[in-house]
Amino acid sequence: MKLKVNDTIPEAQIYILKNGEPKEQSIKETLGNSKILLFGLPGAYTSTCSKFHLPGYVKNAEKLKAKGVNRIFCISVNDPHVMNAWGEANNVGNNITMLADPYLSFTKSIGAEVDRNSKGMGIRSSRYTMIIENMKVLNIQEEEETKSCGISSAEGILDLI
Repeated sequence: MKLKVNDTIPEAQIYILKNGEPKEQSIKETLGNSKILLFGLPGAYTSTCSKFHLPGYVKNAEKLKAKGVNRIFCISVNDPHVMNAWGEANNVGNNITMLADPYLSFTKSIGAEVDRNSKGMGIRSSRYTMIIENMKVLNIQEEEETKSCGISSAEGILDLI
């Protein structure tokens, strides 16, 4: 990943689902100017993402907010309909905002793209978690392998906040 601690989040376009329709918007506009947690992962409904990464953040959302995180965002290189459905299937409610990066605009801007063509998945995102305040990166935890979910997990990041 080329993005580092103390860097500013780069401009990129992402998508969210609003009133059942995909809406393109600025990542900076979406994240806002507060203390947020953003976690990125290879794909909705994939094994590690569905068994560990997203469920861990759902389970620990209140603990993270109690430690000063204002909002939690999940981003993946899926389309906004898939991200919305996956969020609903995992009961994210108002605790986690699901963001779609179908064209890898944000993922490539931070250098988090990984080639998973050999596994039939195309270009995906690495697995990471960032703490960001006022668009400045305070902490990044990136897994060496996308199948791992340790340092980027909710449990792993709780100790660092």
